Parts: sequence; structure tokens; C-alpha cells
Amino acid sequence: MSNERYRLGFHIAPKTGWLNDPNGLCQFRGVYHAFFQFNPVWPKIDTKYWRHFTSTDLVHWKDCGTPLVTDIAEDRNGVYSGSACVRRGMASDGGDLMCLYYTGNVVYKDDPEAGMDFVHTGREANEILVTSEDGEHFSEKSVLLRNSDYPDVCTLHVRDPKVWEQDGRVWMLLGARDLDDEGMVLLYGSDDGREWRIKSQVYSKNPFGYMWECPNIVQIDGHDFLAVCPQGLPDEVDRWQNLWQAGYFPLEGSILDTVLVDETTFVEWDLGYDFYAPQVFVDDSGRTILIGWMGTFEDNRTSSPNGMMWAHCLTVPRVLTIGENGLLRQNPAPELDAMRGEAIPLKVSRHVAIDEHRGDIVIEGIQGVGALALDDNAVEIAYTGEKLEVSFGNAEVAGGRIDRQVPLDHLDDLRVMVDTSAIEIYANGGETVFSTRWFPTADMFKVEASFKSDHAVMYPLEDAMADAYVDSHVM
Repeated sequence: MSNERYRLGFHIAPKTGWLNDPNGLCQFRGVYHAFFQFNPVWPKIDTKYWRHFTSTDLVHWKDCGTPLVTDIAEDRNGVYSGSACVRRGMASDGGDLMCLYYTGNVVYKDDPEAGMDFVHTGREANEILVTSEDGEHFSEKSVLLRNSDYPDVCTLHVRDPKVWEQDGRVWMLLGARDLDDEGMVLLYGSDDGREWRIKSQVYSKNPFGYMWECPNIVQIDGHDFLAVCPQGLPDEVDRWQNLWQAGYFPLEGSILDTVLVDETTFVEWDLGYDFYAPQVFVDDSGRTILIGWMGTFEDNRTSSPNGMMWAHCLTVPRVLTIGENGLLRQNPAPELDAMRGEAIPLKVSRHVAIDEHRGDIVIEGIQGVGALALDDNAVEIAYTGEKLEVSFGNAEVAGGRIDRQVPLDHLDDLRVMVDTSAIEIYANGGETVFSTRWFPTADMFKVEASFKSDHAVMYPLEDAMADAYVDSHVM
């Protein structure tokens, strides 16, 4: 495999191998850290490790190798997803301590006579801690929770610890599947981040998927939002169209006092074709930042055309805020604006073209219906007056993706960030978001807009990842 045509310019992706869930996101001693699930020998099927990237500006990233691998019995079949909790003043030098929590996956060898189904029998889910005082060197692993430490109502599907500090204690959320095949979240509390006791079990009022993965807590301006990835929701015309979904429940009070959520309030983070397992963290400036997995497990959508050396990427860092409707908005971190070149005006029904498929399109003050076409309608983003639609007019670039739409009673603004084989779409100040991969075949990047608007431009973007893999380790 040698085709680098679709190498990304400002999205994190491995030089080679498979990427999925973002893990361990944090800002630690002034540096941003992003880990992710990683299979170095893709397309061969293998276990999962944690790959590690760092940045000082959320734009330029360095590949720091693979610090967490399967090297103890309790994680021998995978270093699965988890989070970072930065403990202030807990390091030996009096500085901050990075605490990484993850699920060690163990799957027993299949034995037909034992009748293992790997849901109720045949696996272990171990919650494990690793620490670092410098973000480069990591401690030995400490196993904190095992199957016997989970409530009796749980199957063996318990994973993805989200850990944070609040009210003088350390808290952990775990995603779970119960014995009735209903999704749920477990809440544990700790005084030291090592010894844990169950505090509560959080369910929806009515069944809402059979498993809740990747739980997160978003706390902004005194409001709590519980984020989960429910598996098993049925496809509907305007929602729940990915293989598995990712979204959040606005809570009426604190997560610490919550035992039931209203499933009818569930809000999807992203309506696109390629989005799952987002993780949030709070940086040193107090911003809540989200990064998600821009990929899918669905076999009918390819993220690896012939010649690719790698599969999938992460979204750009998105800053979360609360909109006037009380729901969360997502917008690209403003640091990304530093990649912009000179603005190119977009005039109605007149195309512009640049050499690279890498641009930031901004249309503001939209009046009425219209569309934005990329590469002669290879991808079209259209507003009909009632819906915002994303469609592919070229099956070759689509990679199995189909049209998507969401009801929308108005469209005021649109921002579209294109990075060779990734597109992120933000509408109405980040209230509505789509993420999709695409695989353009045109030599030039052509953009044409038919919206009547107050302001419409495209900024060419630099390749911020050009040096990311210079010192990259294969492992």
C-alpha cells in the first residue's frame, strides 16, 4: 500500500494502521495529549493499543508512538478505551499527575462445550490505571476493578471509564449492558482515584439500546449533560442513521444525583456518516473540548480505498458551548483559524478552484434556500427551506455513504472544513453538525455556492500535519 493521496492535513491519523476511539484527552503541563485506539498491523485483525499524539496549539501534532500495549494478563486482548484525569499537585515534584484509566479486555478462548457467549460468560473487563509525571514516561499498570466489582445486574460488557474530580472526590462513569440487554451507566466514587465504591446505576426511563459505550460528563455554566453511545437504536428517517449512535442527555440536576434520564431528550452530537465515541475534556483555559472518532465499523462504508496505508481519523477539536435553546453547540477550536490563507470570495453560481482539497468555507447571513457543491456535485450540502441535506453525486467518492438529512426551519450560517478525505459541516453556529469521509478523484478542489448571503468565502488551509510523522514510530 503506497497511495498517500488522501493523507490528512489537520486531522489526527496514524501513519500506518487502524484508528478508532479517542482516549485520554487532556491538557497536561501545558501540552495537549490525544491517545486513540490503534491496531498497528491493519488490515490484519489484531488487538488494540493506545497510540499517542501531542500538540501545543491544537493544530500541529506530533506522533509519540504507542505507550500502552497489551503486556499484562488483565489486558491481554486489548487496551480498550478510557480517559485522563489530571490530578493537580499529585506528582512527586509537586506538579500535576496524569492519570490514565482504561478497560483491559480479556476474551477467553472459545470452547463450544463451555457455551461461552462473551456477553454473560467468557470475558473480563478490568479497569486499569497508568500514571505519568511528564507525559512521556508511564508507570506500571494497577488493576482497580474486575468483574466481581460490578453490580450483579450487569453482563460482562462494562467498559470505557470516564474519570474526573468534583466536590473533593474522584468520580468514574462506566458504560454497561445489563442482564435484560438494556444500556446503563455505572457511577463510582473514590477518595484517592484508586479505591472505588459504586454510588449509583443510571438508566433511561424506558429501554434505549442494549449497551451504552463511552460515557462522558459535560459540565458547562452549572449545567450537566450525560453523554453516551447507545448501541441498538433503530434507524429512522432523520436520526439514528449510523451503525451506533453518539449523543447526550441534558440533566435536570447534577450527574452525582441522577439515576434516571429521559430518553426522549437524547440529542445526537453529529448527523454524519462517520462519527462515534467522542470524548470531552476541559483545558487549562476552562474550555470544554470534544474530539470524536471519524470512522465506522460498518463494512459497507470504506475508509480505506485501495492504496491506503491507514484507516480513519479523529475530528478536529471542537469547543462546546450552550446555545439559547439550552443544548450544546460544537465549533472548531479557534486555533484552527491560524491555518487559513487569503480569503477567496464565493460568488453566487460561480465556482472557485484551488490546487489542494483543503479549505475552510464560511457562509454567513444566508437568505433562503441554496446549496454548496464540492467538485461538481460530488458532494452537495443543500438547504431546502425545511431540511439540511448532505448527498453524494459520485459513487466513487462516496465509499458506500448515502444521503443524509435533518429537519431545519432556518439556516443562518454554514461552515464546511474540508481536509483531503474528511469533511466536517457546522450549521447555525454549531447547532447541527455532520462529519463524513470522502475520497475525491478530481485534481483540483472546486467549490460553488448558490446561497444568497451577506458573506461567503473560502480560505485555503495549510498542511499542518506535514511534519507530524517525520519521527513517527511504527510501534
